[in-house]
Amino acid sequence: MRELRYLFALLVGSKRKYVDPSRAVEILKDAFKSNDSQQQDVSEFTHKLLDWLEDAFQIKAEEERDGEKSKNPMVELFYGRFLAVGVLEGKKFENTEMFGQYPLQVNGFKDLHECLEAAMIEGEIESLHSENSAKSGQEHWFTELPPVLTFELSRFEFNQALGRPEKIHNKLEFPPILYLDRYMHKNREITRIKRDEIKRLKEYLTVLQQRLERYLSYGSGPKRFPLVDVLQYALEFASSKPVCTSPVDDLGASAPASSMLPAQTSPSTIEQQGPSSSDVPSTSPVQRSIIHKPFTQSRIPPDLPMHPAPRHITEEELSVLEGCLHRWRTEVENDTRDLQESISRIHRTIELMYSDKTMVQVPYRLHAVLVHEGQANAGHYWAYIYDHHQNRWMKYNDISVTKSTWEELERDSFGGYRNASAYCLMYINDKEQYLIQEEFNKETGQILVGMDTLPSDLRDYVKEDNKRFEKELEEWDAELAQKAQQEKLLSQIPRAPAPSPAPVQAGEPEYLEQPSRTDISKHLKEDSVQAINKALAEQEDRGPEAIMDTAIKLEYSRLLKLAQEDPPPECDYRLRHAIVYFIQNQAPKKIIERTLLEQFGDHNLSFDERCRNIMKVAQAKLEMIKPDEINMEEYERWHQDYRNFRETTMFLMVGLEFFQKKSYMEALLYLIYAYQNNKELLSKGPYRGHDEELISHYRRECLLKLNEHAAALFESGDDQEVNNGLIIMNELIVPCLPLLLVDEMEEKDIVAVEDMRNRWCSYLGQEMEPNLQEKLTDFLPKLLDCSTEIKGFNDPPKLPSYSTHELCERYARIMLSLSRTPADGR
Repeated sequence: MRELRYLFALLVGSKRKYVDPSRAVEILKDAFKSNDSQQQDVSEFTHKLLDWLEDAFQIKAEEERDGEKSKNPMVELFYGRFLAVGVLEGKKFENTEMFGQYPLQVNGFKDLHECLEAAMIEGEIESLHSENSAKSGQEHWFTELPPVLTFELSRFEFNQALGRPEKIHNKLEFPPILYLDRYMHKNREITRIKRDEIKRLKEYLTVLQQRLERYLSYGSGPKRFPLVDVLQYALEFASSKPVCTSPVDDLGASAPASSMLPAQTSPSTIEQQGPSSSDVPSTSPVQRSIIHKPFTQSRIPPDLPMHPAPRHITEEELSVLEGCLHRWRTEVENDTRDLQESISRIHRTIELMYSDKTMVQVPYRLHAVLVHEGQANAGHYWAYIYDHHQNRWMKYNDISVTKSTWEELERDSFGGYRNASAYCLMYINDKEQYLIQEEFNKETGQILVGMDTLPSDLRDYVKEDNKRFEKELEEWDAELAQKAQQEKLLSQIPRAPAPSPAPVQAGEPEYLEQPSRTDISKHLKEDSVQAINKALAEQEDRGPEAIMDTAIKLEYSRLLKLAQEDPPPECDYRLRHAIVYFIQNQAPKKIIERTLLEQFGDHNLSFDERCRNIMKVAQAKLEMIKPDEINMEEYERWHQDYRNFRETTMFLMVGLEFFQKKSYMEALLYLIYAYQNNKELLSKGPYRGHDEELISHYRRECLLKLNEHAAALFESGDDQEVNNGLIIMNELIVPCLPLLLVDEMEEKDIVAVEDMRNRWCSYLGQEMEPNLQEKLTDFLPKLLDCSTEIKGFNDPPKLPSYSTHELCERYARIMLSLSRTPADGR
């Protein structure tokens, strides 16, 4: 008890980032150790902890009482009573029982009220109200609710076939405010009436839903369709233009003569094989024109009807049939709508059954949610607790305490989304303000906060611990200062000169910073010269300015044509020229015009007299552009976006090259940066970046393959290999998981994360060496952490400096190799 007091006091007033609970936990472990030495689940631990604290308070109270009946704060806060009313073998009974944590089944229920309704009623309900019955059943009615009401959600069940427990991941909703009036003994008569009414409404609702289903799934065969659609299809068929021939006969003229086919060839074989080259001479235009090629010809031959149609129908028959079908369709639509509205009304009536004033007098507010992620045999625990003074949810996850939201709590606690779900809910009586109200000094009337709320002995204990912590900080600072001084002295000692680096071998890419816009423009020299030569050929007798204008128009026309084409994935024209990128992303006209002037004003064109003259004209025009004519900040942003696009391409390309070489560790970092940069580009427009699904797929595959490799190393049992496997997990995979979980729309990423986690959770039920078990226990909480907070990564890897030609060539090569070996998405 003393250690728990110290622990809670430190939580209130410690200056440390987190409090080490080891001393209290060790005492609890010894006190709760079971005879079979098996690990207890958290529910059993909580039960024993409450019982232990209750006994401890009772002993203390009995020691201090002076003839008065002692009060136990654990009983006062956490324990309530219910009345069990029932019939056992025809005999009625009533028993009052005390409860602490109230157990609720999760399987088969969608929300907390459904769980409570099922828990409060057992057996044949009707037998409770009849005088003569041999059936058994009982109802539970709360007679006294505790200020802190704890629901224990049973999310585990034993699988008889597999011989092991399994976790129930079903979604179960629970409200922030829970009204418990319907479960109170004082309201049992009105509750029984309402339950009977709900039962009657649900029976009627079932009948209506069955009727609606007959309209929505009409037919007697294995395939069913909405009746309104069936009538519409019949109307469309009847209204189609009649044809006078069979669908087979009207192809007779174009079919090959029977003498040209083998004697026993079936019609299906004829369709598959088609006329052979010897049967259909290439010189006959009539024979060639009738061949329908389903894989190369996208439209249906003109003589083939688009839809089946009646062969014989009179105007009178059509008129009667259309009238009937129209009327029947309207009737079916009205019936369907009436059924749907009736079903909605009944649902609403059931939802509002307990909303009248008399049934909202016992409100309980959700105070804490305890969450488990993992499988039945182990996992990771954390909690959400509501801060009533700040009016916000806080998340307590090991040493991390962060602000949270109801939306995050829903996602992690309701279940059905990941392997995380609530296993314990704590509600507090919303009318008992003393549970959450601030404490005041009786003499001064001031609000007590922090250590002022503690008794004097605990306040002294926390102050002493804070002094020890401050001393530890001073010693730490002194140690760091001493290390810094030693490093400074060592740096002043003269050293022998380091050998000069070996020259880069030919053929190896030199890792440099990415090329600037001017560097990229060097690759455009050939395009510029080609445009100038075309302009000179058209207007040889004109001056440099006219020739430059013509050359710019020719170059723009060429680039516009590239931007409007729909090339295969391996041929991305945006990599060839910034202007293709600008056109596809609808850059302002002024940005494109200035970029073209810069291309023709580049110093790389000074190699001969004609190009030099055009270069000077372009440079002069650039100088004439006034500041108010073009927004240079916007201009720089567009070119920076293009540089980012090229950089993203290189990250993607290098990452895919490493992936194909099965160098997954190297590939992962490139693909991570490719995905992150690409996502930022795509946020500005759909043509700003690359195919997000492609990058996501290979990033995901890298992680899955590394996870498999790390798991295999762990399974080896060798200390060095186990450590290497855990290094891969801790340094590469665990930091990446938030990147996959941050976007809830990426279902494949979420499934991949679950696969990786399940692989490691599967080891928990296996026998292994104690040292492996200890390493696994230390590692699993990191893997199972549901936080989507993105940790910092290493600096982006350096990229080789590619010319435009090299970049396009390598990009085309890697994309072609992907198309030849399509990857299976998960």
